[in-house]
Amino acid sequence: MDRLKVGIVFGGCSEEHPISVKSAQEVARHLDTGKYEAFWIGITKSGAWKLCDGPEGDWEAGRTVVLSPDRSVPGLLVLEDGKYETIGLDVVLPVLHGKLGEDGALQGLLELSGIPYAGCDVPSSALCMDKSLAYVVVASAGIATPNFRTVRPGDEVDGLTYPVFVKPARSGSSFGVSKVANEGELAAAIGAAAQYDSKVLIEEAVAGREVGCAVLGNDQELFTGEVDRIALSHGFFRIHQEDEPETGSENSTPIVPADIPADTRARVQETAKAIYRALGCKGLARVDMFLTEDGTVVLNEVNTLPGLTSYSRYPRMMAAAGVPLPALIDRLVSLATAR
Repeated sequence: MDRLKVGIVFGGCSEEHPISVKSAQEVARHLDTGKYEAFWIGITKSGAWKLCDGPEGDWEAGRTVVLSPDRSVPGLLVLEDGKYETIGLDVVLPVLHGKLGEDGALQGLLELSGIPYAGCDVPSSALCMDKSLAYVVVASAGIATPNFRTVRPGDEVDGLTYPVFVKPARSGSSFGVSKVANEGELAAAIGAAAQYDSKVLIEEAVAGREVGCAVLGNDQELFTGEVDRIALSHGFFRIHQEDEPETGSENSTPIVPADIPADTRARVQETAKAIYRALGCKGLARVDMFLTEDGTVVLNEVNTLPGLTSYSRYPRMMAAAGVPLPALIDRLVSLATAR
C-alpha cells in the first residue's frame, strides 16, 4: 500500500516560531514512516520556504520551495538552478502557531492549491484568532464570555473596573499580555500589546480556575480529551514567555485530568464542544475556559493550532483520554482527507 505524501509545514514568521519548530520536532519523533512519506517545509522567520530533511539541525539551509496555487499541480514546486521540480502532496499538516499560520492565511493558500489540510478552515481560523470577534459569536450562542472592549493605541479609555487584562486581539500566545491593576498601568500595557497587534483587547479579569479542553473532529462527530486545570502559584499563565519551557512553568502546573468533580468535568467538555461548533472549527482546537465559583464556564480563548511539544497541553489531554500523539496524527490526517 502506497504511503500518503504528507507536507508538514512548520516555523513561520510569528513570535511563536520557536514553539512551532519544537512542535514539529515532536511530530517527527512520533510520525509513522510506514504510513506516511513526510515532506518537511520549514518557513524561516523572514518568510523563506525551505524543503528540508526535518525540523532538526540546519533545516534553513534546505532547498527553496513554494506551494503551487494551481490545482492542476497540487503540491510543491522545488526551485533550483533556474529549474523547478514538482512534488505531489496528498495532505498538509500545518504545525504553525500564531499569525500567518493560525489565522487563516496559510489555510487560504491551501484552499487555492486544492490540497486537503488538517485543522480549521479559513473562516474559523480567522474568527478564533480575533478574540473580540470570537467572544461576539460565542456569546450569541448563549455561552458566557468576559466583558471586553477593543481599543487602538492613542484611544482614550475610561470607565474600567480593575483589574483587567490587556492583550493583543489577534495573537495566539501570551506575548504582549498584561494584568493591569489600576489606571496608572494601563497606557504601558496597551503599548506592550500594540507591539503585536494594532487592535488591543481590554477584558475583565474573570475570577475562576483556568481549565482547558482538547477537541478533535469535524462537525457533529467530536471527541474531547481529558480536561486540564492550570494550577497557579502566582501571577497568570504565560508559558510562551519562558526561555526554557521544557523545564516547566515558573508559576504553573497543568493537572491532567483536572481535579474537579466528574459532572463539572463533563460540563466543561460539553461547553468546549459547543464553543467549537459555534465558531465552525474543524479538525482540532484547544478551548481554554474559566470555571467560576458558581460553576459557570466562561470562554477564555480558542487555539486552532495548539502546541504539540512534549510539554504542550493539547497532546497531554489527548494522551490522558487514550489518544497518544501517533494516533492523534492518524486522526488528523483522516479528518483532513475526509473533509
